[in-house]
Parts: sequence; C-alpha cells; structure tokens
Amino acid sequence: MHLLRIRSIVLTIVVHLYAIALPAFPQSSPYPWLTSYRQSHAIASRIKPPRGYYAVRTRAGTFEDWLTHLPLKEGRPPVFLHDGRRKSNQDAHFAVVDIDIGNGDLQQCADAVIRLRGEFLYSVGDYPAIHFNFTSGHRADFTRWAAGYRPIVTDNRVRWTKRAKEDFSYRSFREYLNQVFAYAGSSSLSKELRKLSDVHHMRIGDVFIQGGFPGHAAIVVGMTVNQRTGRRLFLLAQSFMPAQNVYVLKNPANARLSPWYELDFGENLITLEWVFGKDDLKRFP
Repeated sequence: MHLLRIRSIVLTIVVHLYAIALPAFPQSSPYPWLTSYRQSHAIASRIKPPRGYYAVRTRAGTFEDWLTHLPLKEGRPPVFLHDGRRKSNQDAHFAVVDIDIGNGDLQQCADAVIRLRGEFLYSVGDYPAIHFNFTSGHRADFTRWAAGYRPIVTDNRVRWTKRAKEDFSYRSFREYLNQVFAYAGSSSLSKELRKLSDVHHMRIGDVFIQGGFPGHAAIVVGMTVNQRTGRRLFLLAQSFMPAQNVYVLKNPANARLSPWYELDFGENLITLEWVFGKDDLKRFP
C-alpha cells in the first residue's frame, strides 16, 4: 500500500508538471458543441433587463461573459429528459439553453454546472484548470485523462492507470466529463466551491448549491442593475433530476420581474423546484 501511495504521488507530480508545460489552445468557437452560433440567440440578447435597469458589464474572455452569451433555443420549447421524454413539469423554465444533455442519466443539476465550467475552460484552452473532485474526494484532472490515464475505482479508492493514447480533443474532453458526472455530484462540488460571506457579493458564475443525496445546484447566468437605485437582479439556470435540458428558471415569487430574481430575496431563494438559503451561494476558486 505504501508503494502504491508513492506511485500515486509521483504520477500526480509528473502530470502536473506536464500540464504546466502545455500551451493554451483556445477553440475556434467558444461553444464547441454547436455547429453554428448566433449572437442574437445569446442570453444577453434574448433576455433584456427590465425597464430602468442595465446589464452588468462583463469582460471578454471571462467565465461571466461566456455565460451571458450562452445560446438559447428559439422560442420556449419543452424541456426534455435524457431519454427523449418530456419533463412532467413544464412550468419552471423561461427559456432552454442550446446545449445537449449528453449520454444517459448523467448530466443532472450539479453536473450541468460542472459541464458549463468545464466547457468554458476548454474553450479558452486552459486545460490545467479543468479539474473536479469525485464524491470520494479524489481529484480528477483533465490533463491526466488527456495524457491517457483512466481512473480505476475500488471501494471508494481511486487509482489512475495508463490505458490510452494522449488525446486533448473535444471528444476526449466530453468522455472525461461523463466520467466526472458518474462519480461527482452536489456533495463533492459543494465542497470544492468557496462560500461567500454575503449574498450581495454575488457575481455571474456563482452557484447556489446544497450538497446532499439528493442536493441541488443552480448557476447565476446574468445580472442587471437599476440605474437610479442600484438595486440588482439576477438570472438562474439549472438542470435537474433525472438528467434533462439546461434552462433559465422562471421567478415564481414575482411574475412581473420573471425570469429575473431580486438580489434582496430575504432568507430563502424560492424557485419552482427548490428552495435555497442565502448562505448557499458559492464561487469557483
């Protein structure tokens, strides 16, 4: 066991040194799962701020900007499950994000957040930053996967063995994500994220998350500010269980503002499918 532990440490060091030496390879499209992208379908283009509000500015090349320009499907189509059936509750969504569900019942709530974060990092070519933890606590680096190593999970223990050729392709990245989805969830992701001391520090890309079995997660994909009062509103997107489309949530507490939510929502943030506390807001490191 001692020798296996030493081998694991040495492998981790080698893979990390390899990752540091990698150049960045930004993708030709920021949303590589699409065959084409139209700016007019972006969240920022389709979901306008209420009268008297203006969108929070985002800097090009950041996660915040990438999220606000996520493409939406035309109109308000139904939300579908991974197996092609319509979701029973069609009242929770305002719009559907134009991103695939993936294979099988894998891309659920926290997995959808992982997908979006991973897709952004892959799109800008920041491969070493793509890493998430399994529920067991073991770290899964994309660079290790791309170098050909695969996790072998036995009794909540993970070891990595060389089983494939080096492959940094988008297909390889998606296979890596499916592996993460299978062994991660709201519990592991909640432990990875940094808790915010005050919900008023919110920014686009932050995540409301309750780690559990089941838990839930929803990500902030837009923010707007009142020109006169400074009052702020935000948009939320999520997937759910079983795996289904990612969609922008309606606001059940205020039909006039919907899909925007007030930042001053009180102790609890009420959505049509979950209730978060104000202390559930976290941020990627």
